[in-house]
Amino acid sequence: MASDPDHELPALSAFERDRYRRHLILPGVGSEGQQRLKAARVLVVGAGGLGSPVALYLAAAGVGTLGLVDHDVVDLTNLQRQLLHGTRDVGRSKLASAGDRLHDVNPHVQVVSHDCWLTSANALEIMRGYDVVVDGTDNFATRYLVNDACVLLGIPNVYGSVFRFDGQASVFATPDGPCYRCLHPEPPPPDMVPNCAEGGVLGVLPGLVGTIQATETLKLLLGLGDTLAGRLLMIDAVGMEFRTVRLTRDSSCPACGTRTLTQLIDYDQFCGTPGLHAHADARVDEVAPAILRAWLATGEPLQLIDVREPTETAAGIIAGAHCLPLGTLAQALHTLPRDVRTVLVCQSGVRSARAARQLMAAGFPAVHSLAGGMLRWREG
Repeated sequence: MASDPDHELPALSAFERDRYRRHLILPGVGSEGQQRLKAARVLVVGAGGLGSPVALYLAAAGVGTLGLVDHDVVDLTNLQRQLLHGTRDVGRSKLASAGDRLHDVNPHVQVVSHDCWLTSANALEIMRGYDVVVDGTDNFATRYLVNDACVLLGIPNVYGSVFRFDGQASVFATPDGPCYRCLHPEPPPPDMVPNCAEGGVLGVLPGLVGTIQATETLKLLLGLGDTLAGRLLMIDAVGMEFRTVRLTRDSSCPACGTRTLTQLIDYDQFCGTPGLHAHADARVDEVAPAILRAWLATGEPLQLIDVREPTETAAGIIAGAHCLPLGTLAQALHTLPRDVRTVLVCQSGVRSARAARQLMAAGFPAVHSLAGGMLRWREG
């Protein structure tokens, strides 16, 4: 989707011409192509594993306006793959961390932060006015929401996903191409939803898929080559095999086929992610390690739930804690008693706060998150 040829493109400064010199000598890019990139507006949904390489490469390429949607904070477990963030950013807003990193990469790029979760109530407003939307999310609920909003607004959706050693990429919602619903007509049942917290992901794989997403985005903006619209690229990192399958528009698709889908809905309840956005802004009651030690010493009735992964809890847990990884929490809610105080524990306090909001959304009356997590607990 090249820029409107009748629209006056922004000029490049001498400094920018020097910075983008390797682009300016490329056939199909040149000075006009670089000006198109400067005029472009791209929204990246998610500042995590996929969003990191996408945002870094688009900023380096000179895309003029980069929007970022995220409402999370940096957790220690993110650093294995989310290269927008560093060790000193743990506990910090991902948008603040990403903004600093991207401005360092290219001070000419305007970074627009949307500090919220994407929901049916705000998706159209946030996405309207962008030329391309890049889906860097890690859950089915938001993927359907991004797809539906892109179809309704007529904005290309550059899709990517990763799980364990496998990745996928495509371009959806172009004028002639299929959308995500043509590939997956209905959200999967809750017991079929995998995520990286449960199954893991090879740290380099989001970099590989995210770089492909960035490439497809630049091609769309420049009107260059053949994009992945109408094709699904599948990556097997262990066998180092790439293959593509053809995708066609489903004439019965309610989004891009029959066009009977005219408004957005939230898919949390369909995808087994209750509380994904509910209570997202609710204040979580944090309990200091000293207070929790006092409760445990006096025999205060409570259930202590450690939401870290087994590889983390193997190094030690708080005595009496029940190990329940965050990715399995939704399916286990019905097994948890509601008549006692609940304290959630993780490594740094980030995942436990997320778990606390999930329990709050499910109606648990007394929920707390261990402030600072196990890192602070071990300090004594």
